[in-house]
Amino acid sequence: MQNSHSAARLRVLVCAFACSPGGGPASLAGGGEAVLGWNIVRQLARFHEVVVLTHAELRSAIESGLKEAFNGNIHFHYLKLPRWLEALKGFAGGIQFYAYLWQIKAYFVARRLHRERPFDVFHHVTYANDWMASYIGALLPVPYIRGPGGGAQRVPKAFLAGFSRRGRFWEHVRSVGQQVLRHDPIFMLGQRRARAILVCTPESLFTIPERWRTKAQLFPVNGITSEDLRLTERNNRADSPTRVWPHENGQFNGSQKPFRVLSAGKLLELKAFDLAIRAFQLFVQKAPTATFTLIGDGPESGRLRKLTQELGLDGKVRIEKWMSREELLQAMAQSDVFLFASLRDGGGAVVIEAMAAGMPVVCLDHAGPAMHVTEKCGIKVQPRHPDQAIKEMAEALFCLYRDAELRLQMGKAARERAERSYHWERHGDCLLEVYRRVLHVEGDLPARSSEHAESIATTS
Repeated sequence: MQNSHSAARLRVLVCAFACSPGGGPASLAGGGEAVLGWNIVRQLARFHEVVVLTHAELRSAIESGLKEAFNGNIHFHYLKLPRWLEALKGFAGGIQFYAYLWQIKAYFVARRLHRERPFDVFHHVTYANDWMASYIGALLPVPYIRGPGGGAQRVPKAFLAGFSRRGRFWEHVRSVGQQVLRHDPIFMLGQRRARAILVCTPESLFTIPERWRTKAQLFPVNGITSEDLRLTERNNRADSPTRVWPHENGQFNGSQKPFRVLSAGKLLELKAFDLAIRAFQLFVQKAPTATFTLIGDGPESGRLRKLTQELGLDGKVRIEKWMSREELLQAMAQSDVFLFASLRDGGGAVVIEAMAAGMPVVCLDHAGPAMHVTEKCGIKVQPRHPDQAIKEMAEALFCLYRDAELRLQMGKAARERAERSYHWERHGDCLLEVYRRVLHVEGDLPARSSEHAESIATTS
């Protein structure tokens, strides 16, 4: 191990199965995982020499991004499995099995590279699910850091009854499969060897056996950039915040501009956009000028459109196709409240992006979003039962609708929290502190890194 000072660099090996500046292709189930890999690598490269093992399918996107993002102290090695195994990616759940086999190949490449020029540390970044084995972490004789990752979050039991038969089946398979894989000898060896285990939800933290939990800490899998903050500045909004006025009967509605509720994400059953639409139906009865825009694509699209028609919400609810990240951020900057009813998001990148846009968030008090949103920047609803959650989300929307001052205060606090606790450079500073602590590396650290870690750990 190098006993480095602040000017020295470690030689870091990173395993990032998914790693791409714009998100990975659907065949790799990339999306947020690929963006996580890219940004963690980018932050590590601020301080160290970094060698990255990633999937060959991402080469073109990575090399385009390298022209702008890095300064020569990073090197990528592209790996893929034999062509006859590529078919695994086309089956439900097959990508996980494919990634597991890919990790084995990555180990042999890592062993060769380590013999040619030794590494100071290995960091497994993606897939760092809290049940996925890392062969490099378990077997390569260098200090090992894992994460951030998650996986332990579950759909609350009362909500499973509303899932399709197929949806309930796959939730069961997921749960059983994770339990089995957490007892994989390679996974357990890696957990024993790890110097630090970074996890993205409290559920994943408490799933770690007590004998290893002292090595674990909360660390988000999502973040924002300075450009994101620029795009979502309040003075970029199309108009001033909506004002509301009371009717004689004590109800409220918008005076001039509609009250704009926004949600976004992949249209999957577990995202529970049907609950969000039903909550909006209750809310709009008291706020007849309100509108709800849902941005996303996915297999639930047809069912959600049909539900909108059945509830008589044509003209009130719009379901729009997924758009570029820049367009989404601008849409957020022109909306009033972000509604997110997902039932088991480990990350929830759109929640942090909405906070950066100065939007108060209404979400379930569960998994990743519950960690991001505090009582100062949004309203969290306990997920005890679907009917109860729908009713309380509608009440939360109405609370923010009728109280413009509260809405502004929460929006301001949300943006401040996003900038303070979720900027990728803050994540990088915190990673530097983790490295120093567990690898006993000397050198100065930014003072804000400890504050960042404390802020992330605040879950209410």
